[in-house]
Amino acid sequence: MLACIIMARTGFVYHADYLEHDMGPGHPESPQRLRAIIARLEETGLLPGLIRIAPQLATDDWVTQIHTNSYVRALRTRAPHQGYVSLDPDTSMSPGSLNAAYLAAGGALTAVDAIMDKRVDNAFCAVRPPGHHAEADHAMGFCLINNVAVAARYFQKRYGLERIAIVDWDVHHGNGTQHAFYKDPSVFFFSTHQYPYYPGTGAVDERGEGKGEGFTLNVPLPAGMGDKEYLEIFNHLLRPSLKAYKPDAIIISAGFDAHRDDPLAGMNLTDEGYKALTRVVKEIAGEHAQGRVLSCLEGGYNLAALAASVEGHLRVLQEA
Repeated sequence: MLACIIMARTGFVYHADYLEHDMGPGHPESPQRLRAIIARLEETGLLPGLIRIAPQLATDDWVTQIHTNSYVRALRTRAPHQGYVSLDPDTSMSPGSLNAAYLAAGGALTAVDAIMDKRVDNAFCAVRPPGHHAEADHAMGFCLINNVAVAARYFQKRYGLERIAIVDWDVHHGNGTQHAFYKDPSVFFFSTHQYPYYPGTGAVDERGEGKGEGFTLNVPLPAGMGDKEYLEIFNHLLRPSLKAYKPDAIIISAGFDAHRDDPLAGMNLTDEGYKALTRVVKEIAGEHAQGRVLSCLEGGYNLAALAASVEGHLRVLQEA
C-alpha cells in the first residue's frame, strides 16, 4: 500500500515581464537572477508541485498606502521609452521597469488574495525589482516599490487582519520597510543584517517611535555570522517576540545575500541555514497566524547560491 504524502499548498508568483526590468550591463540585480531560479526549479522537478499564481498589476490606490502621490507620479513621468534613467547611484529604470515594478507589488497582493481565499497555505513571490529599500518618496538600493510594505497594508485594509509581522533576513537592512511602520504598532518589523553596512540604518537602538516603540527589532550583525548564529537569533529573539505579538500573518523579506557565496556581503549562511530559518518562521506562523506566510524575493546575487537557497526555502514551505 502506497503512503500518501501530505504537503502544504505553496503558491508561486512569477511572470516573464519581471525579466524586462534591466538596470544595465554588469548590474548585480539582473534578469539572470530569476532565470537561475526558474531553471533550478525545473531541473529539480519542484516547479510542477507549486501552485502558480498569475500576478496582477498593483493599482495606485494600494501603492500609495506606502508611497507618496508625488513619488508615484515621478515614477510614471520618468519611466523611459528607451535607454536608462537613473533614480539613485544604484537604481535605474529601463522601458520595462515600471510595468515590472507594478507587477512585482501586484504579485505580492495577488499572493495575499490566494492565501486569504485559502487557495494556498503560503506563497513565494519570485519577483523583481525587489522592494525593501524603497522609501515613501524615493527609490533606493535597486528598489522602486516596497512590495512587502504594500502587502502588509493590503492584508490589513483588504482583509481586516490586525497585526502583521515582517521578517527581513536580507543581508542589507530594510530601511524602507522600517520607516513605513516606525510609528505603527500594527506591524512588527524584525531584521537581521550585516552592520555597519549599506544602507547604514538598522542599529539596535532603532526600536520604533511613539505608539510604534518596541515594534521594530533590529539585530545588527558583524560579518562572518553563519547558520548557527542566525538560528540562535531566530529561536531566542524572533520566537518569543512573535509569541508575544501574535501576528495574524507573517511576511518574509527573503533576501538570500547573506549566503557565504554572495559577492555583495560577508555573511556565511548556507542553503541549509536558509531552510532552518524558513522552518522557524513557518512554525511561528502555524502557532499564531493560521500558517499564513507570504515570502517575497529581495536580494541574492550569486546565481547558483540564490537558486539553491530558493529551492530549499520552497521545499520547507511545502512541508506539511
